[in-house]
Formats: sequence, structure tokens, C-alpha cells
Amino acid sequence: MQYSYLIIDDDKDNIKETLRKFEDFPEFFCVGVAENKEDAINKILELQPQLAFLEICPKNKKSQLSLSIITDLYRFIDNVPYFIALTATPKYAFEAIQAGVFDYLLKPLNQFDLRKSLLKFQKTNTTVANNTICIRSYGDYQFISLNDIVYLKADNNTTDFFLQNGRKLTAYKTLKHYEANLPFHFFRVHNSYIVNSNFISRINTGKSLCYLNNSDLSISFSKTFKDNIDTIIRKIAPEYL
Repeated sequence: MQYSYLIIDDDKDNIKETLRKFEDFPEFFCVGVAENKEDAINKILELQPQLAFLEICPKNKKSQLSLSIITDLYRFIDNVPYFIALTATPKYAFEAIQAGVFDYLLKPLNQFDLRKSLLKFQKTNTTVANNTICIRSYGDYQFISLNDIVYLKADNNTTDFFLQNGRKLTAYKTLKHYEANLPFHFFRVHNSYIVNSNFISRINTGKSLCYLNNSDLSISFSKTFKDNIDTIIRKIAPEYL
């Protein structure tokens, strides 16, 4: 099972260092980064990460990064991510615990401390993911493994599913419906396409193309969904961002 996380920090060097630490934990992947309070709240509401690493003592006070992000989120959603405070000083630990953080880690981030925190999180979250989706066409119900779906394509008010074995299935629901209901390794990269990032073998940003199935197939992506492309690159090769 994979778990998603968001990094909330106003220091780009710290963000890169945190991403490097996660290279030893392939079951976790970063869905995005936020450098200020407003962006953090917006990305949590949009991306719904399971974990959020929060700097609560930022270098730039204008970023407004603080524990108040947790409080503000409860105005919009009941289930907030598991927050891990990640900061250079232990002085806010008690305040962080009172605010409901899951853990408190000190910078520079220690690999063993991170491992213990992630193991504790996994122990708390043992729910088995549903790896099957039902595709309905009129009275025909087909149950497909998510691992077999390479990409989805919009076709007016229907959606075509393209599978690893070459089959195409048509479902009578919109691409927007599946965008909201597919798990986090599926990314919308174009108004007409959602791709399974596990099948991406190459991304050419100059030509705005994603290559799937060992480059046998290419899908266009648009600037509108560049954040999703960055997330895919970050997932596959964090050292290049």
C-alpha cells in the first residue's frame, strides 16, 4: 500500500532535503509542496494527503506557517491529514501536541527518527485499499483491477478505459467522476486524459508528452495540469526537482 504526503515549508533547501530522506521509503510519495499558509490549506483540500509535514517556525513570517493551519482546516473538513511538525527547535513541542499533531521531528531530519514516525503512522493506518473498480455500461458490470488500467480518455459524457492487455472498456460516467474517485496514483494531465503514474516510463516537458507502457504510447499533457506532472516527476525521481 502507498501513502501520500504533503510538505509545508518556506525553505526550498529544507524541502529538497526532506524529499531526499524519503528516497528510502518508496511506499510514501509526495503529492505536492506548499510554501505558505493559504497554499497549504488549498492543497490539502484539493489533494487530500494522508500525511502533512509542517514547519511551524518558518524563516519568513509572511508565509504564516503555524499550527493554526490545523485549526483552520477543521472549518472545511472533518478528517484532516496526520500532521508531523518538522522544525529546528523543540520549544513548540507541547503546543504542537495540544494542537493535535501526530508527531514532532527536529531538523536536520534524522533518518531513523523519520523511519520510526512512518512506522508508527503505518501501524495506525492498517486499512486495506480497494484495488478494484466497477465499470458499468448499461446493465453490464465489469470489475477491473486498478493495476490493469493504463489511462482513461474522455469521450463526451462517457469515459474509455485502456487496459494493459490492450482492451478498451467504455463507462457511462464522465472523466471528472473518475478523477474524484480514483486513488492518488492516477493523475489528470489533460482535459481529456487521466494516467496511471505506475505506467509512465518517460516525460518530455518540451513536447508536453507522457510516455506509457515503456514508451510504446504517448499522451499529451497541458499546462493547466503542470502541478500534476511535477508531482509525478517528484514521485518517480525526487532528486530532479
